[in-house]
This record gives sequence, structure tokens and C-alpha cells, in this order.
Amino acid sequence: MSISIVPLGANDRADWDPLWAGYLEFYQHELSAQQSDLSFSRLTDAAFPAWGALARDEHGRAVGMVHWLTHPSTWEPEPLVYLEDLFVDPATRGSGVGRALIDYVSRWAHERGHAKVYWQTAADNATARRLYDAVAEQHFVVYEINNP
Repeated sequence: MSISIVPLGANDRADWDPLWAGYLEFYQHELSAQQSDLSFSRLTDAAFPAWGALARDEHGRAVGMVHWLTHPSTWEPEPLVYLEDLFVDPATRGSGVGRALIDYVSRWAHERGHAKVYWQTAADNATARRLYDAVAEQHFVVYEINNP
């Protein structure tokens, strides 16, 4: 399968929506339509420090998405890149789309002088973890406190 990775643009909403919905369904999470609107708006706003990209197959069909943001670090002089969301259409998994999306973000970060790219996934996400273990090292366990 031939894959191209392209920056997410304001005209990509119709292609992004099903991937975003699939991502939320995979993690059994619901967001309001307003939050999804806000997320897409931020990802396509050049003034907001978050970015997105779509993976397209040889027919131009969107088969994967990735979102990332940057932030300063107390451990590095250069900013870090947090790869926040990555999703590949289930029919396309195993074809290299996930790796291509990670490589895209990694190149993006390298070209801009960012210290590193990092991300997290659910502990039971065995399929994704096989890829992640092949392209990165696991160092930390994540804890969360949700505010009421």
C-alpha cells in the first residue's frame, strides 16, 4: 500500500471525523460535539501549538490520523513533542500506516530541533504496543488525577 502523510487542513474535516470517531470508540470515550469542534479547530489553527496529519492511501482515502503538541521541559533546553492521538483505520492496520505517522511526527520534531517525541497508550493495547516497542523505548508509567 502506498501511503502519503499530509498536514491536517481546515478542509479535511469530512475525512478527519470518521477517524476521530473511531479513535474515541476504540478508547470507549465520548466527547461532546463542541469539544470535537474545538479540537479540530485547534489542530488547524496555525496560532495554536498543536498539529495534525492524515495518512492517505493511493486513492486519497484518509486511513489514519495523528495529533501532537509541543511544550517546554524542565529536563531539556529544547521543547518536547507529545504525540497525543494516533489512529489507523482497522481495515488498514498492519500495513505500515501507524509507523509512517510516527515517522512523520518524529521527522517534524527533528526538523524543528525538538528534544524528543513521546506518547502513551492503554496498557492492554497489544496491537499498538507491538509497533511502539519496535520504534521507541518505554520508560515511564502514567498516573492521572481527574478534576471533579
